[in-house]
Amino acid sequence: MGQDQVGIVARVASQLAELKVNIIDISQTLMHGSFTMILMGEWDGEQQSFDRIKTALADLGQQLGLDIRMQRQELFDAIQKL
Repeated sequence: MGQDQVGIVARVASQLAELKVNIIDISQTLMHGSFTMILMGEWDGEQQSFDRIKTALADLGQQLGLDIRMQRQELFDAIQKL
């Protein structure tokens, strides 16, 4: 989430590709200059850890002035049931 700017999707997708994360679903919206994206990705847990990917995305978010958050599918599913 954050202020819209050129290249957000490209930068996030490039970072994920470097980490060998496959994007399996993506949705984005722009409202009054605020950009929001929800993305689902999958990867080989033996090659990349959840924490390494989460840290890399948080670092990218800081570079771009965005708030990038990541959570496990199980937590996302549980929250949606509430």
